[in-house]
Amino acid sequence: MGNCFSDVQGGKQAVGGVQQRTTATNNNNRGHNDAVEFFYRSRGLQQLFTQVELSLSAFNLRDRDIISKSDPMAVVYVKKIDGKLEELGRTEVILNSLNPTWIEKVTVAFQFEIVQPLVFHVYDVDTKYHNIPVKTLKLEDQDFLGEATCVLSEVLTKQNRSLTLNLHSKIGHVGLRNLGVLTIHAEETVASRRVVEMILHCSYLDNKDIFSKSNPFLRISRIVESGGSIPICKTEVVNDNLNPTWKPLCLSMQQFGSKDNPLIIECFDFNSSGKHSLIGKLQKSVADLEKLHEGRSGANLTITSHQGHKKVLKGELFVDQFCEKEQYSFLDYVSCGFELNFMVAVDFTASNGNPRNPDSLHYIDPSGQLNSYQKAIMEVGEVIQFYDSDRRFPAWGFGGKTFDGTISHCFNLNGSAGSFEVEGVEGIMSAYASALHNVTLAGPTLFGQVIKTAAQIASQSVSYNSKKYFVLLIITDGVLTDLQETKDALVKASDLPLSILIVGVGSADFGQMEVLDADKGQRLESSTDRVATRDIVQFVPMRDVHGKYIMVCARMELKIGSRCLFLYQTEEGGTVIKGRSWCNSTKRL
Repeated sequence: MGNCFSDVQGGKQAVGGVQQRTTATNNNNRGHNDAVEFFYRSRGLQQLFTQVELSLSAFNLRDRDIISKSDPMAVVYVKKIDGKLEELGRTEVILNSLNPTWIEKVTVAFQFEIVQPLVFHVYDVDTKYHNIPVKTLKLEDQDFLGEATCVLSEVLTKQNRSLTLNLHSKIGHVGLRNLGVLTIHAEETVASRRVVEMILHCSYLDNKDIFSKSNPFLRISRIVESGGSIPICKTEVVNDNLNPTWKPLCLSMQQFGSKDNPLIIECFDFNSSGKHSLIGKLQKSVADLEKLHEGRSGANLTITSHQGHKKVLKGELFVDQFCEKEQYSFLDYVSCGFELNFMVAVDFTASNGNPRNPDSLHYIDPSGQLNSYQKAIMEVGEVIQFYDSDRRFPAWGFGGKTFDGTISHCFNLNGSAGSFEVEGVEGIMSAYASALHNVTLAGPTLFGQVIKTAAQIASQSVSYNSKKYFVLLIITDGVLTDLQETKDALVKASDLPLSILIVGVGSADFGQMEVLDADKGQRLESSTDRVATRDIVQFVPMRDVHGKYIMVCARMELKIGSRCLFLYQTEEGGTVIKGRSWCNSTKRL
């Protein structure tokens, strides 16, 4: 039995244009891997697979709710040789709909030489999903609506690359046979790093409500070769407004195909029943939208009557901002010959405890046993310095009261007023020990200034065309006081050749660090609603690290989608071996 009420706030969320795509395949499916692609491309070889994007829609689903309709979500699996199902991805949840067309796509690597059985499960989501990544929803808590199976090649060999399947009960379960149908449409993905950021607004929209104003949202669809359309993006709902401005959209060429590809932009009045009223629509390409921005002009919305006549409405669509740019991954920087540069920032807040007391996280043991801060510096620094030719590292402290009596959130660790660089890892360790004698622990815990300083150095490097990629290590024990300022700084820095590794020491609640590390499916947003270009943060809690080998793996995780680059150092027969390795981010080497 389904719930009586649906998550209306969840149904108002934006999809596709402002959230990180979370449906990439993982390593076990031999899916997309930047490192593998680069290896073959650099040798003039063809890839062993083709990236394919699956779009899903359903019709006549079973209604499992009492007062409202089902809130469906689809989950896609690949069936392995041993019969086990491996999840490839999930769609978003659609509010109160028995005929959903999902926007989120599921990516799979097509390999013509093997059979790739796919399994599709459809669920009625009965838990809150507002601002919650669908990946975290527990499927056992949802109502099962039906299952369909096919082989990937069945979809790709259809003339229009679409396949419709009957939904049925799970194998071995007795139940209703008429559970609706599922349609799968497949398209080869476009290999491009180009993205377009836009801010859209409408004016003088027709009011579809009686006692209040419309709650408008936009749905953008791409016209495909077969003549139909595939939705690629839905904005958030703006409540009670006939002149709405939506949050910035970020669309990749993978979503819109090309700048000249026609797009259908529809404006709806949101209704919690799931029956959204069409206010008006228009057809424009990305190139057309760019011209609207340049000419500061609007485009009229139209609506078609029941008799088939097109009526031009008073409402118009405007493009307030338009920006086209390249979206680079970490591998793009490294593979183009960028040199890695190491930076470190150490937490000097009072929550660490008096450095003179043995229970302090900053206590330096006379016996030579390293504290948590020293371990983190050594473990990361010894590896990264191998890739830094001059071995001169910027080193800062934050949250401490310096020699002049002021609390600073970004001071030079070596105590110098003019130079923040130190020589090698030994220089960092020496400057850290010296600072403990000259700096008074204070607070609060603020990351913003340190990140801005590191970003400024990376930005200057870009302006001078210097091929450098920067890695900032932040070691901390505390709860952030400037979470939003830190988010703003990270979003702004996401366009730069910069990655940030945060190591948490002590027993504090590091929930905020998990927020900064966008592993759960949604990129950071700034206070101005800008979305991070890429995820540049990796958080590692020191207390979860057990044993030297695991620590080696955790030393430097620089993520590329669901992949990590591990910079490692180990010993074999007394010989120190340093190198790089690629691994799925959900697993250790």
